[in-house]
Amino acid sequence: MLFNLRILLNKAALRNGHSFAVRNYRCGQPLQNKVQLKGRDLLTLKNFTGEEIKYMLWLSADLKFRIKQKGEYLPLLQGKSLGMIFEKRSTRTRLSTETGFALLGGHPCFLTTQDIHLGVNESLMDTARVLTSMTDAVLARVYKQSDLDILAKEASIPIINGLSDLYHPIQILADYLTLQEHYGSLKGLTLSWIGDGNNILHSIMMSAAKFGMHLQVATPKGYEPDPSITKLAEQYAKENGTKLSLMNDPLEAARGGNVLITDTWISMGQEEEKKKRLQAFQGYQVTMKMAKVAASDWTFLHCLPRKPEEVDDEVFYSPRSLVFPEAENRKWTIMAVMVSLLTDYSPQLQKLKF
Repeated sequence: MLFNLRILLNKAALRNGHSFAVRNYRCGQPLQNKVQLKGRDLLTLKNFTGEEIKYMLWLSADLKFRIKQKGEYLPLLQGKSLGMIFEKRSTRTRLSTETGFALLGGHPCFLTTQDIHLGVNESLMDTARVLTSMTDAVLARVYKQSDLDILAKEASIPIINGLSDLYHPIQILADYLTLQEHYGSLKGLTLSWIGDGNNILHSIMMSAAKFGMHLQVATPKGYEPDPSITKLAEQYAKENGTKLSLMNDPLEAARGGNVLITDTWISMGQEEEKKKRLQAFQGYQVTMKMAKVAASDWTFLHCLPRKPEEVDDEVFYSPRSLVFPEAENRKWTIMAVMVSLLTDYSPQLQKLKF
């Protein structure tokens, strides 16, 4: 039998004087779902329609509600194993994936460069075939997107991009779930990116327009997003009737933005460029002064870890900052990715509004 649940607002938000709409969720028998993702790879959000991405977010909210709010035990991945290849270290990606996969009854197996050297001691083709024979899926956090493409071509199990030089799709799913929880809908929001033209931005560019979100991007000269990705993002914006603006003025990019977003200026592997990058990114720190030109309901996102030069403490620790709910949602969204790619489970939660 269906029932309604009224989700109460976060106490911290109330203490800080913020008021948000209280939402009703309906939960009961699994709803009819036309989206089928079982067996797919998740290499980039470019390969997914808006409805497919929305489905993964809906499933994320469903798992979060059933497990966190209702305290249910859902062994949806019981008997399944996950290979986790990490060429780059990570706190959130590793914790969210290991704990999430285990919470659903599965067994994650963590592999570092001490355990596996992609394409060094063994060809990527051979590695893919070995992983296929021993695991049900692989999440790989790698330097090169091309390595993921080869793994996906040669493996007969789902390959999930845990981060590459070009994309970071699982981070963006967490960002969108966080914004949906906060604003109640994503359509019509303006995202203001202030920072490097990196893998996080690329993943936003491959997906924001599919939700009806506008995107204003400011990067220093010489640090713009990949031209081929920009060209495709312009096509998505045209198809979905949204605006995509690229510039070199961070204040102008923040103007009217609902969500101010930045990321590290110096990614792993770019340490030798630190001095040059710090100089190039002067004026790109997100501050309250910058936020004054944003929309009245502005919020702030950062995928973490954060450095003070990227965003000051006043913004980062303010009630407008959603960085810690964003970090937690890495867990619920990666769980949803695994469930959608490995099972036939359908959400019981009423479909979210986007």
